[in-house]
Amino acid sequence: MRIKAWVSLTRASIMEFLQFRLSAFVMFIGNIIYLIVIYNLWKAIFASVDNGIVNGMSFNDTMIYLVLASAQFTFMEAYLVWEMGRSIQSGRIVLELLKPISIEQYKLFGIEGGNIAAFVVTFIPTFIIVQIITKGAIPMGINILYYLIAATLGMLINFSIDFLIGTVCLYTESTWGINIMKQVVVLFLSGAVVPLAFFPSKLRAIAMFLPFQAIYNTPLTFLTTGDLSMFNSLKMLGTQAIWVVVLFALAKLFWRLSERVITVNGG
Repeated sequence: MRIKAWVSLTRASIMEFLQFRLSAFVMFIGNIIYLIVIYNLWKAIFASVDNGIVNGMSFNDTMIYLVLASAQFTFMEAYLVWEMGRSIQSGRIVLELLKPISIEQYKLFGIEGGNIAAFVVTFIPTFIIVQIITKGAIPMGINILYYLIAATLGMLINFSIDFLIGTVCLYTESTWGINIMKQVVVLFLSGAVVPLAFFPSKLRAIAMFLPFQAIYNTPLTFLTTGDLSMFNSLKMLGTQAIWVVVLFALAKLFWRLSERVITVNGG
């Protein structure tokens, strides 16, 4: 019964993603504009360097990383906080709590299908285009399998963080400000905006200690690096798995402690 519910929610979210094709197109155009901006920005940065290498990364390495990070954002970010905020404000959350599965599973599988569809529609074509333009600069081997596992774990980490922030709406009835702050912190410290290799050593050490780097930096490291040892690869995946368990447990505990304050306007 529970598996059927998961499949139904996943299928429904895929259909919802495909229904709003204009939204996907607008997101695609926005990414193109963003990539044009960062291309010119990083080109100017590397133009000021004599040997063309900054912290072990060339201009091409940096652009490949950032293009793939931008493509990964399209299937990693599900805007769960906004959805939870609207659900709580409208009172729809009460109906969702009556579902035969937990609220965490309902939200997770409710966005999973959209993530899968975005991966197929956006990330895979971007990956192919990058491979063609760079003449196969991205290694093709077991690192691709590691990337798929790491990206899945990254989505679960991102979901748990979003669920934690979304739960705050039970107290504030609005998450606009805190969600904007969350997005800035996550995108910066995860390496999605600036590769962690460019961080000062102390800041990089702090970022690597936090869970955010496991959302973008870890999967992209697998994708752009083909010579990682088995030990380092399993260590990185193990770190992600630990963060998934810890953050999901914290999100679930916070919700259980907070759901008693649910109020419905007019009821």
